[in-house]
Amino acid sequence: MNQTASTLMSIVMLAAFVLLVFGARFAWAGTYRKQGLMMIAVAAILVANVLIWVL
Repeated sequence: MNQTASTLMSIVMLAAFVLLVFGARFAWAGTYRKQGLMMIAVAAILVANVLIWVL
């Protein structure tokens, strides 16, 4: 894997982490439950895509 791909995978993993944290926060608060759950789902999809590309 070249340098650009590694950098992009790192950025995607950071984005997935941020989505997971704030999605859990929104889902736990209850006011934006649907949006929080959607953010968690997107984070899971991003992690799955990174795993597919890396493995």
